[in-house]
Amino acid sequence: MTDYREILRLNHQGISGRDIAKSCGCSRNTVARVLGKAREHGMTWQSAEEKTNGDLRDLFFPGVPAPFSRTRPDCEYIHREMGKSGVTLTLLWQEYCEKCRTNGDIPLMYSQFCLCCQKYAQSAEATMRLVRRPGESAEVDWAGQKALWLDPDTGERMEAPVFVGVLSSSRYAYVEAFSDQDQESWLTAHVNMFRFFGGVPRILVPDNLKTGITRADRYDPVINRVYRELAEHYGTAVIPARVRKPRDKPNAEGTVGIVTTWILAALRDRVFFSIRELNEGIAEKLERFNAKPFQKKEGSRLDAFLAEEKAALLPLPEIPYELSSWKKAVADKSYHVSVEKMLYSVPFEYIGHEMEIRLTRNVVEIFFDSQRVCSHTRLRGRSGQCSTVPSHMPPEHRKYSLWDGSRFVSWAEDVG
Repeated sequence: MTDYREILRLNHQGISGRDIAKSCGCSRNTVARVLGKAREHGMTWQSAEEKTNGDLRDLFFPGVPAPFSRTRPDCEYIHREMGKSGVTLTLLWQEYCEKCRTNGDIPLMYSQFCLCCQKYAQSAEATMRLVRRPGESAEVDWAGQKALWLDPDTGERMEAPVFVGVLSSSRYAYVEAFSDQDQESWLTAHVNMFRFFGGVPRILVPDNLKTGITRADRYDPVINRVYRELAEHYGTAVIPARVRKPRDKPNAEGTVGIVTTWILAALRDRVFFSIRELNEGIAEKLERFNAKPFQKKEGSRLDAFLAEEKAALLPLPEIPYELSSWKKAVADKSYHVSVEKMLYSVPFEYIGHEMEIRLTRNVVEIFFDSQRVCSHTRLRGRSGQCSTVPSHMPPEHRKYSLWDGSRFVSWAEDVG
C-alpha cells in the first residue's frame, strides 16, 4: 500500500520526488499524483500528521481499489544473458513470467518488460561523479571486520560489530562498537551519531541489511517500521542503496576500509575489558582519523565538516528518539493482549482483532489499523501481571468490578 503520510512528510522536508519514490518504494508518477491530490485538497504535512494512511487514501482516491503490485525483472541479469548466443528477450520474458508465477507475484506485460530492460541497457555503462551537497546525506553501514575485547571473567576474546556513519560531503566519520549487530544497536548507533555530528543529514543511505530493511529488493527495498519511525522523529529520509551497487554509497564503502586500517588495525595490540573501554579507544583513533589531512586536497574531514557541513545539518530535536519495538497480538475474549507474558487491556469492541503493539522502555502503545487505541505503563517483574483500564470493560463487567473488597467494607460501615 502507498505510504501517503510518508510522501507528504518527505515532501515537507524538501526531498525530491525521485528520492521520495526511492524511500517509499513507489514510482515517481505515484508521488506526483499524491502530491497533486494533496494540493487539490489543501492538505499539508501539518494537517495530515494526525491522519492515517487509510484516511488519506479515502480522501485522495475515494472508491479506488489498491492497484496490483507488479514485480520488476532483474535487468542486470537480463543484460548479461542477452550477450549469450541464442538468447532472446522473448525467452527471458517467458522465464521471468514463470518465476513470478512460482513466487505468487504478478509479472509485467511483455511491452513493459522490454521498456524496463531498454532503459537499463541505456544507462548500464554510464556512470556519473556524485557531488553531495553539505548536509544532504550520510551513508551508514556495519564494518566487515569486527573489533575484539577480552571478557575479564572468562578470559574469552569477544567480537564486537562496528558501526560506521559518514557524512557524504565532508566525509566526516562516526564509529562505534556494539555487543550485537541487532536492531537496537543499529538504532542506538544512529541516535549517538546524530549527537556526535550535532545535527541530522536530510537523507540516510543504509545498505540493504536486516536491521534497517525489511525486504532487500533490487528495486524496491522496504524500510522496516522502527527505522522509518526513527527517521520521522529526526526529520530525515531513508533511501537505501541498491543491492550490489557500491556507487550508491561510495563514502561509507571506502571509509569502512580505511576505518579497518586506521582504527581497528591500529588497536590490534591493545587489550580492552569491556565495550565501553573499546569505544574509548575507538574515539581516540577516530579523532585523529577525522583530523588527518586528505591526500588529494587541502584540509581534513574535520576542516570540511566545520567549514561547510555542520551548519547545513538539520537541528537535533529537543528529545532524542526513544528506542521501541513492534509486536502483534490478538485481543482475547477477556479483551486483553498478551505481550512478553504480561496482559494489557483494549476496548472490548476489539475482541478477536489483531492489534499492533509498540513497546518502549516505559510505555506500551496499542494500535489498530495504524491508529492508536490505548496505552499502558509497561509492567515489570513476575509474569502474568495484568493492566486493565475500567473503560475498556463491557458495561456489565464494569458494574461487577465495582464490588471489590473496599466497596463491601464501605457498604458494611454504612449499614452498621
